[in-house]
Amino acid sequence: MNQQFEKKELKKKSENLSDWYTDVILKAELADYAPVKGTMVIRPYGYALWETVQEIFNRMMKTKGVENAYFPLFIPHSLLEKEKEHVKGFSPELAVVTVAGGEKLKDPLVVRPTSETIMYAMYAKWVHSWRDLPILINQWNNVVRWEKRTYMFLRTTEFLWQEGHTAHETEKDDMDMVLAALEWYRQVHEDYFAVPVIYGIKSETEKFAGAKRTYTIEALMPDGKALQAATSHNLGQNFSKVFGIQFATRDGKMDFAWQTSWGMSTRALGGLFLTHGDDNGVILPPKIAPVQVVIIPIRKKDGDAKTLLARCDELRETLTNSGVRVKVDLREEPSVGRRFNEWEVKGVPVRLEIGERELSADTIVLVRRDTGEKMTVARKELLMTVQKLLNDIQTSLFAKAKKFRDDNTRDAGSYEEFKKIMSSTRGFIRAFWCEDAACEATIKEETKASTRLLPVKAKEEKGTCVHCGKPAVHRWIFAQSY
Repeated sequence: MNQQFEKKELKKKSENLSDWYTDVILKAELADYAPVKGTMVIRPYGYALWETVQEIFNRMMKTKGVENAYFPLFIPHSLLEKEKEHVKGFSPELAVVTVAGGEKLKDPLVVRPTSETIMYAMYAKWVHSWRDLPILINQWNNVVRWEKRTYMFLRTTEFLWQEGHTAHETEKDDMDMVLAALEWYRQVHEDYFAVPVIYGIKSETEKFAGAKRTYTIEALMPDGKALQAATSHNLGQNFSKVFGIQFATRDGKMDFAWQTSWGMSTRALGGLFLTHGDDNGVILPPKIAPVQVVIIPIRKKDGDAKTLLARCDELRETLTNSGVRVKVDLREEPSVGRRFNEWEVKGVPVRLEIGERELSADTIVLVRRDTGEKMTVARKELLMTVQKLLNDIQTSLFAKAKKFRDDNTRDAGSYEEFKKIMSSTRGFIRAFWCEDAACEATIKEETKASTRLLPVKAKEEKGTCVHCGKPAVHRWIFAQSY
């Protein structure tokens, strides 16, 4: 840890969310700026969060038989050009290699912005019959999109993600996979990140380039902006027809595979950091926290250090054996107070303090990160108390974030009301929209708010578009976004 750290140096979330966000990522040692503009180094504490996401999501995927694989980082530009809509959607963000080994390449290589094209060229080699389906593959990798404006975790030139790519016999199987992935993303965010989301369908303008339909989960950040946290795409037969992923059906005819792709990136961690935190640092929900409990011995120069440290080790073992992720801070410097501050900034859910007084009384002091509440418990009650605290913190963080989301989701019956909300509190707006792309573009130009989604369970209603007044049958969710 940075031994020069002073808590007073940390910018305040209550004063400037953007400044606080960058400052707390650096001071909590989640990430740091890299030498290449727009990139970052994910430090061990931050990467531990991503490893936990991988563990959680791998378990979920395996319930549907999805397997992990790896495909090359470099994609021939000619492959990318096969799907015109796809390449058009990514062209402004591509990083292209034109010279390699001292020679100019006849077919330039694109540094992977996403893997549809290179994976589907391989799928075409592997699929011949219905017996070869489904193909259920995911890969954990890095991708490059040359962003002009970057923001650590939320929008970087290079980022980490998982991208699932499946091929099926029927569109029903395709849609089952699309919605299964969407549900996994909901679970990751709500059950582990304690970040409430809404999920639904993207507009034609906002859908993934080359997809038949895009589904999304969206979270609301403390500044009233939406974060697209993950997406799942029904690609239909768009790519399979271009790449020749064709198979003999059960009745002897030829058909093209029905495909899906779905992804969640390290941007989701940015949403986690933004959602939970206060002027003292980030607050990590227990289910995702790399360290759930930190034990800090409070030593005195003339105290029984050996017995004190033995007690700390005993507490660590008791908690670890019950599945709690524990760290004992054995440093003698900096001061105890500064170490308390460092662990607060890092968002560890529960802090245990034990000194000579607690040792003689057979007690432990517990401090919960989210509320700052301090309690003293008997040693024999520690495990039960810690487990209850971790559950309470997880539940409390979700409830607080959900209340904020619900309090900042409003209906707009007129365009004036819509503009007033977007120029003040922002948040999610429910409003009728005629589903015309030109109208959508005007709303975005005038308010900076885009259509985020049409909720999956949205019912048809009779209404008029909030902007142009034309007939509309659905209330869409609008918001400004990252």
